Amino acid sequence: MLPKARARSLRRRLLLGILLPLVVLIGFNTAALYRQALDAVNTAYDRTLLASAKSIGEQLEVEGDGNAARLRATVPYSALEIFEADNQSRLFYRVSEQNGRLVSGYEELPLWRGRIPDRPPYAALVDFYDAEFRGSAVRVAVLLQPVSSSRGHAIAVIQVAETLQLRRGLAQQILIDTLTGQAVLVLVIGLVVVVVVQSATRPVRQLSTELRERSEGDLRPLAARDAPRELLPVVDATNQVMRRLRHQLDQQRRFMRDAAHQLRTPLAVLKVQVQSALRGDVAPTDALHEIGATVDRATALAQQMLSLARVDQARHEPAEHDGPHDLGAIVRELALEMSPLIAARDLDFSIATVATPVAAAEWMQRELARNLLHNAIRHTPPGAALQLRVEQQGREAVLTVADSGPGIDEELRGRLFQPFAAGSSSGGTGLGLAICQEIVRSVGGSIELLDRREPDGAVSGLDVTVRLPMAAHAAV
Repeated sequence: MLPKARARSLRRRLLLGILLPLVVLIGFNTAALYRQALDAVNTAYDRTLLASAKSIGEQLEVEGDGNAARLRATVPYSALEIFEADNQSRLFYRVSEQNGRLVSGYEELPLWRGRIPDRPPYAALVDFYDAEFRGSAVRVAVLLQPVSSSRGHAIAVIQVAETLQLRRGLAQQILIDTLTGQAVLVLVIGLVVVVVVQSATRPVRQLSTELRERSEGDLRPLAARDAPRELLPVVDATNQVMRRLRHQLDQQRRFMRDAAHQLRTPLAVLKVQVQSALRGDVAPTDALHEIGATVDRATALAQQMLSLARVDQARHEPAEHDGPHDLGAIVRELALEMSPLIAARDLDFSIATVATPVAAAEWMQRELARNLLHNAIRHTPPGAALQLRVEQQGREAVLTVADSGPGIDEELRGRLFQPFAAGSSSGGTGLGLAICQEIVRSVGGSIELLDRREPDGAVSGLDVTVRLPMAAHAAV
């Protein structure tokens, strides 16, 4: 199990991955909504200020003629009360001529010194700006209002200022309403996301529970009928691993059963031989020879069982090889080591090799060649021919062992590569070909046993051909 500090929760990653960007997006959206609402409020109240200025402009008159024309205003404050909202804001006005002479209103309200925008927001000569009056922040609308009579005309500068309490209060209320709505939206979306994530990850939790509740030896495939499509590759990979484990365990059980059976026989024979020697049934020298032969067979069996186990481990747990090794050189060294056996049977032995680098461990190549050559020596009649060849064919190294033995019976051909399936009663353990096949499989090669026949159909020997992939840099 993974440490809790390092294990990553899929649900937590999904929730954070969905909710965090969503919260950030809603935050930006809230700010944008608040800004738009505030602009709409300002636009509405600016329009009210403009209406106030226009209402004042309607109360203006012109006295005098020509350049002596002067503005006169009679603006009661009640005319502005209709534009005040719930006494939360105050309105102040000032009417001036273009030269700055006060006509009416609050003299302390600073005279406007700005200019009308090139494109005013309304169909009037109006400008809006922020200022401070009597210690309070105000919003001011300036309207240039032409006033004329039958005898003269003038331009009135009408300023209407409004305190910002109502605007700020409304803006705060809009902000609170916006945040409340967005918070409710986040909570609803978060709840929906949690429910969806819980539902989406339920098959993962069910699969985990099923695996955890299984017994140690239960390697049945996972059903996972309700698993989502995204989880099916994990289920398939898990089932493949379970099939490989079950196959490996079955092989180990079968191997242990066969090994126990095979070892029981030489041990029983050895016990009988020892008892016979103790009773004096045979001469001591003969008894020791028989015991030695039995021990040799048991030792050979144990060694080949260890070799088979080592090859099986290397096949299922591949490790980095120590580099390509020349199969031809290994075969020549091995033939030299086994020359006493060849000479003891007076075989007509021939060997031909070329340099063939194979990307496999040296001990595996040596074990493969030793088992094949040992079998060929044992099955070749004394004085008969035995050929050993290593050649290169394309991207493969080909090892051929051609003996002059009786060949393989068709009934045995199908099970010769099984452990303890000896081809004859010549004293073999029945593990040699099984080891060879495991080695060949582990390096991605092939092995073939083919009877060699004369023109009349008689079997003249057996050709064992092994093909191994050569090292990439050496293949032609």
